[in-house]
Amino acid sequence: MNTNRLSGNIQAALNTQMTIEATASQIYLSYASWASAEGYEGIANFLFRHAQEERNHMMKILEYILERGARVRIEAIPAPASEPTSVENCFQKIFQQEVENTHAIYKVVKLSLQEEDWATWNFMQWFVKEQTEEETLALNLLDKIKIAGGEKAQGNALYALDRELEQKPDDVTLAEEKTAENP
Repeated sequence: MNTNRLSGNIQAALNTQMTIEATASQIYLSYASWASAEGYEGIANFLFRHAQEERNHMMKILEYILERGARVRIEAIPAPASEPTSVENCFQKIFQQEVENTHAIYKVVKLSLQEEDWATWNFMQWFVKEQTEEETLALNLLDKIKIAGGEKAQGNALYALDRELEQKPDDVTLAEEKTAENP
């Protein structure tokens, strides 16, 4: 008896997204290793946590594919691109990677809508919200780095940022949660 409730297109798209999440995890690991080697232990800690978060995203998709009776396909992931050249460059690369991931998630959402696969569409809404958080977090960090001096940031400014990221929560308050009383 065939228990697969995913179309071939949805199954392929979810497997591809799973690989994208694994790739994102490797990118965060690479950048965390770079930050640690540069002496930015707080930034490294923040990036190591995000590497694990991306791996958790991969596992959510893997489990969903299995729960829908479909087949998981594990693919090779590419090595991360070149190391960052600065703290600002590191977070620019992270922001770009998150935007690319968002576009990939939107493709799965669009496909699930077109195929009227409401279970997958509903499942993917968590990822849509998560990507909004990830992009917002990356932009907020780029703003802080800009205030600290951008590419020219050094000394106390980078030290303060490094310390802050060591303790910074991994989530942000999104626009839909804001009010006039709590902007």
